[in-house]
Amino acid sequence: MPENKLINFDKFLEETSKILKDLGFEVVPKKRLVDFYLHKYNSYEEYKESQIRLNKKKLDLIWADENTLKKVSNIIETSLEQKNKASNKILGICHGTRNGFEQNFLNKIIPNSNIIGTDISKTALNFENSIQWDFHDQKEEWVGKFDFVYSNSLDQSWKPKLALSTWFNQIKNDGIVIIEHSIYHSPEHAGEGDPFGVRPEVMPYILTEWFGHKISISHYLQKKSNVFSSDINVWLFVLKKISHTKF
Repeated sequence: MPENKLINFDKFLEETSKILKDLGFEVVPKKRLVDFYLHKYNSYEEYKESQIRLNKKKLDLIWADENTLKKVSNIIETSLEQKNKASNKILGICHGTRNGFEQNFLNKIIPNSNIIGTDISKTALNFENSIQWDFHDQKEEWVGKFDFVYSNSLDQSWKPKLALSTWFNQIKNDGIVIIEHSIYHSPEHAGEGDPFGVRPEVMPYILTEWFGHKISISHYLQKKSNVFSSDINVWLFVLKKISHTKF
């Protein structure tokens, strides 16, 4: 009778992958095969705790980079010039900014601006122009206040449609929402810490499904350079309200 042997799963997967590769196939994680992923939590408290834990773990890491933010600044200023509003005070809010790099850099390069940032963790209180706030929640004094909303943190949302609805309500009728997105915001990189993942090429379809004729969508493709990589394609989705009704 043959002797029973324990099978090492990693070794089995490695050998199986080699055989499949020779046949023109590849073993990949399930999330790489889908266009959209949203992690499920048992409660809001579980979501909030995971976000605060991740915030503290990555507090000194900065996803945003100066080149991309310069492009964001250009989009904002061009939008305002087209409306003959460039001479007015530019009001903006950046959501999910962790250590405040985004709003402080934009304040520095956009003349006559007043830009604040939010983060769900109380660590936000330690940084200039930062407010502790869950970006899903509406703050009444922010409704219709801002010329723009910018975020590279929509992947940190457990209810991304609600978050975007809140942001649309925060801009003026002729304001813009700018979403920075990349392959690192895709399903294979989503999980408990970053619950929302969608492929950049699919993002316009998701936005259309959620908001239909209420918004217009345009985008810019940008090369990103930061601590994670020196050559990342990043999409800047520029969203405008067509309908002036509340989202």
